[in-house]
Amino acid sequence: MPKNKTHSGAKKRFKITGTGKVKHAHAMNVHKFQEKTGSRKRRVAVDGILSAPDSKKIKKLLGK
Repeated sequence: MPKNKTHSGAKKRFKITGTGKVKHAHAMNVHKFQEKTGSRKRRVAVDGILSAPDSKKIKKLLGK
């Protein structure tokens, strides 16, 4: 049986924490910061944690 390959798009966008949760970056955190409020910029700067059902799918793509 051949090994499963890691999904190239997923490995660039998600990281697995030590406890097994899946971290992701928020959108809207690249440019045009003068149009965004300070609270919005701070909110999107922090990494988010995926929900359990979504984590299961992403872990499968990452081969975990």
